[in-house]
Amino acid sequence: MDGPSIVARSLTRPSIPDRYGNLWQYHSRSDRHSKVACWSILFEMLQLSSQLRRHVTEGRVVFGVNQEMRDYQTNRTKDLDLVIATRGAAGADRPVTMSDLAVRWSVRLTEEQQRTLAELPPIVEGPTGMVLVALEAKATMTAHIKALPRLFDELNSSHATVHANTSRALAAGFAMVNISPTFVSPDLNKFDPAVQGPVVSQHQQPLWAQRTVDKLRDIPRRTRADGYGFDAFGIVVVDMANDGRPVRVVDSPPAPSPNDVDHYDQMIYRLVHGYDTAFQGI
Repeated sequence: MDGPSIVARSLTRPSIPDRYGNLWQYHSRSDRHSKVACWSILFEMLQLSSQLRRHVTEGRVVFGVNQEMRDYQTNRTKDLDLVIATRGAAGADRPVTMSDLAVRWSVRLTEEQQRTLAELPPIVEGPTGMVLVALEAKATMTAHIKALPRLFDELNSSHATVHANTSRALAAGFAMVNISPTFVSPDLNKFDPAVQGPVVSQHQQPLWAQRTVDKLRDIPRRTRADGYGFDAFGIVVVDMANDGRPVRVVDSPPAPSPNDVDHYDQMIYRLVHGYDTAFQGI
C-alpha cells in the first residue's frame, strides 16, 4: 500500500507557517496531517474497489471535507475529516477533485503515483446525501501519555457519531504514532529560530509509542451492521523529529505487523470489502 509512504513523504516538506516565520512539518493546530492521511485512504480505495470506481464514473458519489455529522440519539455534531457520500439533492458540485486537494494539501506523489491518479475516475467534492464512508485521522506526536486520553476519546466518539447518524455507513479511523526520541514542538518554539536554538523535547521511546499503540488497540471495532466500533481501523508508526529531517515509516514493533487487524493494509482491505459488499445497489 502507498498510503503510509505518501503521508511520510508529504509531511517531510515543511508546509505549515506560524506567526514567527517558521515553517513546520507538523503543527498540533493544523489538520494537514489528517487530511493527507484521509486523501491517501481514498486514493487506495479508488484503486482497489471497482464498485467505487463505477459509482464515481456514473456520478453517483462525491466526497466532502470537514463534513458535519449529527448523532441522531444525542443531537450532538462532529466534523469528520473526509466522507464519501451519495450525491445530495440540493446544490451544485464544486470544481474540486482529488488532484486539486493534492495540490492544496501539498500531497507529494511519486511519478508512478501521479500516473495512477491521472488514470482514476475523478471523484469531485459536492453536496452530500447519504454518507457511505466517514474517515477520521488523528496523530500523537509528542507528550504521548498526556495526550492519550483525549486521543482515545476523539477517535471513539467518531465512530459513535457516524453510526448514530446512520448505522449503514462505514466508519474508518487512522492513528499516527510518533516513535522519535526527540521532537521540536511548535508550542515550545514560539520565536524566530534565528534568535536562539530550538527547544527540543525528549521522549521515552519506544515506551511511549508502545503504550499509545496498546491503548489504541482498545478502541472497539464492529463486525456487523448493528455492532459498536470502527468498521476499519489502522495504526501507522512514524519517526518524526519535526526538525526538518525526513519522516520515516516504522515497520518494526510497536508498529502493527502485516497480519494484525490494525495494520494499515488490513484497514484498507476491510474498507474496500465493506464498500463493495454494502453498497452494490446505491
